[in-house]
Amino acid sequence: MHEFKYKGNYLCCEDIKVLDLTKQFGTPLYVYSYHTLIDHFVKLKIAFQEVEPLICYSVKANSTLAILKALVDKGAGLDIVSGGELSRAMKVGCPAEKIVYASVGKTDREIEEAIRRRILFFNVESLPELENINRIARGLNKIVNVAIRINPDVEPKTHKFITTGKLTNKFGIDFNSAYKIFLIRNKFSHLNICGLHIHIGSQITESTPYVAAITKMAKFIAKLKRRGIDLEYLNIGGGLGIIYDKETPQTAQKFAQNALPILKKTKLKIILEPGRFIAGNAGILVTKVLYIKSTPKKKFVIVDAGMNDLLRPALYDAYHQILPARTDNRAPITEKVDIVGPICESADFFAKDRRLSCVEEGDYLAIMGAGAYGFSMSSNYNSRRRAEEVLVIKDKVFVIRKRETHTNLTRNEIIPSFLLGL
Repeated sequence: MHEFKYKGNYLCCEDIKVLDLTKQFGTPLYVYSYHTLIDHFVKLKIAFQEVEPLICYSVKANSTLAILKALVDKGAGLDIVSGGELSRAMKVGCPAEKIVYASVGKTDREIEEAIRRRILFFNVESLPELENINRIARGLNKIVNVAIRINPDVEPKTHKFITTGKLTNKFGIDFNSAYKIFLIRNKFSHLNICGLHIHIGSQITESTPYVAAITKMAKFIAKLKRRGIDLEYLNIGGGLGIIYDKETPQTAQKFAQNALPILKKTKLKIILEPGRFIAGNAGILVTKVLYIKSTPKKKFVIVDAGMNDLLRPALYDAYHQILPARTDNRAPITEKVDIVGPICESADFFAKDRRLSCVEEGDYLAIMGAGAYGFSMSSNYNSRRRAEEVLVIKDKVFVIRKRETHTNLTRNEIIPSFLLGL
């Protein structure tokens, strides 16, 4: 569910017409609904309340400070994957004891900074990384909490680029290798190996692969316990899917019903790392129709947003529903079109052979479900300025990121003096 609905002929974000936002802020424009964002966080919290989980929102899904601050103020922790995300977590006042740190390629500098910040723990992805964190912790004279990220070899039904729980993926450690690590845990004098972590993929719409992975984890926890190895945390990751098209993803309540019986038996503190589930349907990308181009083979609706603004269709061939910001009361006349952007790449599209109500130049379209992996994956390709972002709360709107200027694009560039004839 989300708060982007038609009121009369106008698509609204909560109580504000999207069309009015385009007049005030221009396009391309990211628009977020505060109540949708918070509602999805609360739904997960309520669904899993029996185990009182720490819900660490996945910063990579949408790292805009206002989004993070809104969630942290409601009690969320943060799941981070870089030093930059750690900096963002600190800026929004996230308590360090609510921060977990993943990534297969943490640098020495990133590890040291996170240790100094006293985060809850690192999710460790390999034996060399474990050894490196121990070395750095020893140099700082600190005892550092870590969780071993397990690769449970479970196949979720999702795009191959966003599955992370198969042994052919770069993520995590297999069960046998993890078990051997626990047997030599005393070797790591400055580490407290206190938890296990899994994350099997993204945009997963059914509970079966989760249940399979959690069941495997529960058996592994029991095996460790028989060897006298006690843990404190089980982090089951994120990846809960949302509705982009005709998906029927599990609700938070349904997911909890299937997972809780297993989780409760582990008697460990539970951590979740949702990203898309919270932010995905809380945002849209609004774009203006620049031209209508007809060819003998195709009809193109050319808009002012591009793959630099929303990469998912080009990268994953992802489907996003596209709606007009304004409709009329007549029965819609639809036509099959490609909705494309201005970037110099054939992959620059938002929809292909899509049935769309007839639009004209100057109309505005809303690309739905763009709140996760939208702005956070955007770029300056073709020297395009990244979009403005606004947050709507009922009938009020707040700019949460200004549109870039051309000066912003070149602010860190330097022309060497020899090229200037100096």
